[in-house]
Amino acid sequence: MKEHENAAENEQLRAANKPNELALEYHSRYTGKIEIGLKAPVTSYHDFAIWYTPGVAVPSRAIHEHPEYVYEYTNKGNFVAIVTDGTRVLGLGDMGPEAALPVMEGKAMLFKYLGGVDAFPLCLATRDMEEIITVVKALAPTFAGINLEDIESPKCYELLERLQEELPMPVWHDDQQGTALVILAGLLNAVKLVGKRLDQVTVSLIGAGAANMNVAKYMHLAGARWEHMIMVDSKGILNPARTDVRANARKWAICQQTNREGRSGGIAEAMRDTDVCIALSTPGPGVIRKEWVAQMADDAIIFAAANPVPEIWPWEAEEAGARIVATGRSDFKNQINNSLGFPAVFRGALDVRATRITDEMCIAAAGAIARYAEEQGLQEDAIIPSMEELEMYVSEACAVGLKAIEQGVADRKLSAAAVESAVRAHLYHGLSKTL
Repeated sequence: MKEHENAAENEQLRAANKPNELALEYHSRYTGKIEIGLKAPVTSYHDFAIWYTPGVAVPSRAIHEHPEYVYEYTNKGNFVAIVTDGTRVLGLGDMGPEAALPVMEGKAMLFKYLGGVDAFPLCLATRDMEEIITVVKALAPTFAGINLEDIESPKCYELLERLQEELPMPVWHDDQQGTALVILAGLLNAVKLVGKRLDQVTVSLIGAGAANMNVAKYMHLAGARWEHMIMVDSKGILNPARTDVRANARKWAICQQTNREGRSGGIAEAMRDTDVCIALSTPGPGVIRKEWVAQMADDAIIFAAANPVPEIWPWEAEEAGARIVATGRSDFKNQINNSLGFPAVFRGALDVRATRITDEMCIAAAGAIARYAEEQGLQEDAIIPSMEELEMYVSEACAVGLKAIEQGVADRKLSAAAVESAVRAHLYHGLSKTL
């Protein structure tokens, strides 16, 4: 029996490591993942008289006289910049801008494939926040949106807030907003499956970086109670006695709002008797132990979302008694991955020309994801849609666009039918270009 279990676990590990074995071969074969293609037809060299000189002077003069025409005569309305300084690449840490480029190319690939969005990697050779702000603002005339990616904490917080205030376009930090809304979507369905309520469950949050800070915020906006949350950073549980974090306004606020019991200690103490564990910390395995999962409440829910390896292997969490387990990986069930969020959020925001992406738009996106999964039939190994379900992206993008219109942050006041038509045209056109 023991030999059979070991063989099964070894097979699971081999399958989990297979993408790593193929990654260099595939990246080398194609020398990257994206390229620039033509949108307009070129049937002969005479066409360049229209697309370039002399014909191009006509739309240029029109835009000069009426700046809003840039959305009619150029692709600006579908351009998004993916901006990073390479200080927090995936789960790998400070890798620098060049090493960040494969990740940003992958992000651009997902933008196009899942959202019909033309996104460009911009890996910056500066870590200075003011310089990053200056560069992004200088580049802004080309783009309709900015996706901040893999930028270290706490710099990422102020960078997002400053750019949101200083640019009249959607500025989004995927490691905060994208991660949080997708986790919320999965959590809404997970608690429903186990017969619990979001406003009653206790939640341990392992990791106190940008992602989990926003997870806590979005859970609260969706109905969870601050006092039922327990957050752990690298030095232990956040509580009012943690005066060492007073200088960090966000962590100090968590110390005051959460952990009603006043727990102290580490991950084990934080997880004890909680209904849900959301881990966004150090790549595993072994960060979370089976015995800690066993000490959670009945019908426990585990989101082990570190990349590229979850804090605990999903089969280990299940063996320890977890009823629902999710990770960030596409090769495991219940993938809690940002790719379910950012392509559709930007699609909806761009199609109504939103001037920002609000928290309410993100909560609407999470609700749309959760509803779609529920309509397909919830199961313990299917709490959230997979990346293949393109109609989910349509539903999510429409929810985001309509919420932007409702909140008065959209320049295009479209009907629900018009929003859906625009979303479908862009999303399925983008997909056809990649097949």
